Amino acid sequence: MKKIQPKEGESADIVSENIERLKELFPEAFSESGVNFDVLHQLLGDAKVLDEGEEKYGLNWHGKKRARQIALTPSTGTLLPCPEESINWDTTKNLFIEGDNLEVLKLLQKSYANKVKMIYIDPPYNTGKEFIYPDKFQENLDTYLKYTGQVDDEGMKFSSNTESTGRKHTNWLSMMYPRLKLAKQLLSQEGVIFITIDDNEVATLRQVCDEIFGEENFVTSIVWQKKVSPSNDATWFSSDHDHILVYAKNKLIWRPFKLPMNERQKSNYTNPDNDPRGNWNSATYTCNKDSDERPNLYYPLVNPNTGQDVWPKKTAVWKYSREVSQKHAEENIIYWGKDGTSNSPRLKKFLSKAKGVVPRTVWLYSDVGHTQEATKVLSELIDDIKFDTPKPVRLIEHMLRISTGGDSEEIVLDFFAGSASTAHAILNINANEGSNRRFIMVQLPELLESESYRSIADIGKRRVKEAGKKITNENPDATFDQGFKVFKLSSSNIQAWNPDRQDLEQSLLSQQEHLIEGRSENDILYELLLKRGVDLAVPIESREVLGKNIYSIGYGVLFACLDESINKDQVEEIGQSIVEWHRELAPSSDTHVFFRDSAFSDDVSKTNMAAILEQSGITHVRSL
Repeated sequence: MKKIQPKEGESADIVSENIERLKELFPEAFSESGVNFDVLHQLLGDAKVLDEGEEKYGLNWHGKKRARQIALTPSTGTLLPCPEESINWDTTKNLFIEGDNLEVLKLLQKSYANKVKMIYIDPPYNTGKEFIYPDKFQENLDTYLKYTGQVDDEGMKFSSNTESTGRKHTNWLSMMYPRLKLAKQLLSQEGVIFITIDDNEVATLRQVCDEIFGEENFVTSIVWQKKVSPSNDATWFSSDHDHILVYAKNKLIWRPFKLPMNERQKSNYTNPDNDPRGNWNSATYTCNKDSDERPNLYYPLVNPNTGQDVWPKKTAVWKYSREVSQKHAEENIIYWGKDGTSNSPRLKKFLSKAKGVVPRTVWLYSDVGHTQEATKVLSELIDDIKFDTPKPVRLIEHMLRISTGGDSEEIVLDFFAGSASTAHAILNINANEGSNRRFIMVQLPELLESESYRSIADIGKRRVKEAGKKITNENPDATFDQGFKVFKLSSSNIQAWNPDRQDLEQSLLSQQEHLIEGRSENDILYELLLKRGVDLAVPIESREVLGKNIYSIGYGVLFACLDESINKDQVEEIGQSIVEWHRELAPSSDTHVFFRDSAFSDDVSKTNMAAILEQSGITHVRSL
């Protein structure tokens, strides 16, 4: 039985994965001693990899190298399950995670890499006011644990006032860079990220995203009209809009879904000629090419009302070939004006055949909501709270319609969740459309001076609960997942080897139990899911054998018996029970089985358990 190693208690090792990819592409650049960079440069083409030093183009700041390294450093934390704070724990596939999003994004890598369809974030705008997530949070998990009161500390308070530090852009960039780097890894090839930002950092954010996602994957910058009325006390201009940057994981693959028409757009369709096919709109029949460029599109159309040949202008020929125009004429969808004699025909487009409209880059508050609406919606759900700058539910629904089809369990991630507007939008759109998008919300439990709520994360959880109730009351026949599993970032359940050099004997004795005292079987199970790359929403079943709980995770992907004591007389029955359950499900040679290392009374019992399982084809037997 193989013992789990300390490295296996970490999140995905992105550096190692990058090296393996390079080995696959350029095996000749690797040897036993490491990477031969001269060979690698030659294979890439020297002209393309030359570093031009200070004159090279790109965004640089003091601390960028450190920020990049932080993204590559694995996390040794875990996510502790909190069923008592959750809704529909056993059935829901939605997640609400409390914790520093840098650590959480690392922990999600193995389970959700390349699986997220859409990311929306509303990060701090860096306006000069305080924002949490300072540099200290990037050092290690201990800082976060002290801040959240999980380990003792004397009044630890974290904030980063960018004006007083004199590093306005530097602190913000060092905070954003590693998080965006990790977020990209989670996006699927068909995935897209939306980021709201204002004028303070939009230019900087654009450069960061160009570097991380690739300039070629920039889709657009949207202008969102966020205010109903101007700010007349503004010194220069009233700031009435925010920007929404849109980047695809792979722009060659990603395409936006067309949007349903609103009532204003539908009103553009009329039926002036009483066409039995219903209301229609018309489009120009010419294009912007001239007769020299497209001689095949320069030909006459016959007006059926006058019998005359109608030629296009030589500077703007017909949009369609002769064959297509003939088909249009036969279908009677060429419109010749009110009196039927126009020399500028148009093509009829029927409302009944309209497939939606292409998204535009200006989003009016009448279509997607504004900040006042967002505040009102939140206060109607939770009347005992004041929350700054929530985003409108309709704004995020608009993004969801553009980037997700709703016909499969598409995962949507928001790792600056705030008051959880994104989760609210997903519940709402799922209930109204009968779809089943899933959400993962991540929010730092930033402490509040409030009698009702300890942290911002508490506000987010309360909002999702209340939103689910309200939507259900308004849509009693709707079937949608209104639940969510709550997890909280903490240190690993597996003890790290940290010997006392002055008392090695005591250190060895204390390491006999490899799991943290006081952690539940549930805590350990979910760390196993994270470390093995299993979706945290998979079903977990349990059976009792000889008073011990045996767990099957994800229909037999993992089995575990985490009881603190398995004596030699119990080994045979527990082992055979796992074997039989494994056979009932989909037998797989890749199935893993876990036990506590300290549970076995002796090494013989441990060896016998491994032999029973391995004889039945279960070769991955591990001890914790």
